[in-house]
Amino acid sequence: MWARVLGSAAGGGFPQWNCACPRCRAVRDGSRPCVPRSQSSIAVSAGRQQWFLVNASPDIQFQIEAFGALHPADGSVTRMQSVLLTDAELDHTLGLLLMREGRGLEIHATESVYETLTTGTGILRTLEGYCPVTWRPVMPGTEMMLGEGLSYRAFDVPTTKRMRFPGAAEKGRVVGYRITDTASQRSLVYLPGVQRITPDVLEELAGSSALLVDGTCWRDDEMPGLGLASKTSRDMGHMPIDGPDGSLELLAPLPVDRKIYIHINNTNPILIDDSPERLSLDRRGLEVAVDGLELEI
Repeated sequence: MWARVLGSAAGGGFPQWNCACPRCRAVRDGSRPCVPRSQSSIAVSAGRQQWFLVNASPDIQFQIEAFGALHPADGSVTRMQSVLLTDAELDHTLGLLLMREGRGLEIHATESVYETLTTGTGILRTLEGYCPVTWRPVMPGTEMMLGEGLSYRAFDVPTTKRMRFPGAAEKGRVVGYRITDTASQRSLVYLPGVQRITPDVLEELAGSSALLVDGTCWRDDEMPGLGLASKTSRDMGHMPIDGPDGSLELLAPLPVDRKIYIHINNTNPILIDDSPERLSLDRRGLEVAVDGLELEI
């Protein structure tokens, strides 16, 4: 199985258009070693012929153009087969509208996410006015075939983040995916949003070959500390990396071949290649995703 990181930043990308935090200034003026990043999404394939997207960011057009394997093979026939959604956040779903000129889209989403995208944000209702949309219901805990030698199992990720569009079911608002190559049985876990790594979530990570996991903020009070927002990382639905109750302490001991932080906010110091925070991840065996990173699993 192959996985391509199409985008590795959190909502807004890096640099973020309206931000002048130290990290955004550094990537703009080149004063520190760091590279720009687009908003998070990945593509997976068992044979590098059919590709499946997990989330569709607002940067999807540029991400597809940067990856030749997703270019149309014949006329307007795309190699992208379907899109799996982890949630209904705009930075994970707005890209669906940019794919409206295709012959149709197959969307894998939980009932809660589907309801938000139809009666809340209206993204799928709008999309249906331009192309056929097929919804494949995602049922957490159930192994489902994806196609061309891949299967997946979604797992529920509990969250107390405030719902912007009330009415959708609480369960299934946020999920992670464990994607498995049915021939080798090796698997990738994609978890770009997690507020708390519970024992149940930790069990889903066990035995995977690679893990792409929420690295939004280094500290819980990162954004308030910079005067950029009043909400903490956990308020926004994301577990911080640092601290005794941060994700690093739980993830570092896991016997997983590749452990990689993704969905990284523009304020996070790990975006700076030589920062103390980045070096501390290196010492503990965790990586930081960058656009274009490819994994062979």
